[in-house]
Amino acid sequence: MLIPSIDLQGGRIVQLVQGETLAIEATDPETWISRFSRFPRVQLIDLDAAKGEGDNAAMVADICRRLPCRVGGGVRSIDRATAVLGHGAHAVIASSALFRNGAVDVEFAQALSAAVGAERVIAAVDSRGGHVAIHGWRTMLPIRAVDAVRALEPFCSEFLYTHVDKEGLMQGTDIDAILAVRRATGRRVTAAGGITTWEEIDLLDGHQVDAVVGMAVYTGQLPLDRYAK
Repeated sequence: MLIPSIDLQGGRIVQLVQGETLAIEATDPETWISRFSRFPRVQLIDLDAAKGEGDNAAMVADICRRLPCRVGGGVRSIDRATAVLGHGAHAVIASSALFRNGAVDVEFAQALSAAVGAERVIAAVDSRGGHVAIHGWRTMLPIRAVDAVRALEPFCSEFLYTHVDKEGLMQGTDIDAILAVRRATGRRVTAAGGITTWEEIDLLDGHQVDAVVGMAVYTGQLPLDRYAK
């Protein structure tokens, strides 16, 4: 299944290359909100909150009222997770906060799961150069994605695996790395990072992996005619 991605920065929908270089911005979100209304799931990320540079809370709340969103960005506490769910998100995406001192922070993961319910927690495990990457993909940890997934499995209902090495480049993703994560867990898995074609999406779907796509959708390289109303 294709899950379109909405990334927010400074009140705009944006797409970044490798999480840093601005490639696309849309000052009017209405076009994309309308186009994504046909999808059963939408991923919404508040990049400003993720970077600790303010937030787009009002915009997040508005989009969550109109689209079935799972929301990430700055989910570093139970209070933040509760607030995001209060905006109408179906689930929260936790990432950097799930790690501490180079390892999985089991205490926080357990507390978050207990507070909001494991069924509403999506654990984001991002990989760069073969290792888990946190803090906007700038901090590399000495653990592999599959090891992090195994440790976090009791505390979430789904994993979001991003292959950072391919993110935003529209050169295809790393199917083998994604399937290694798929084999490491019985939870639902969603993959992101460079997914560009329907062939990749269909291949992943055959392995029960959903695909988050941003850049290829916004540039028109990936047509959405399958989801035409």
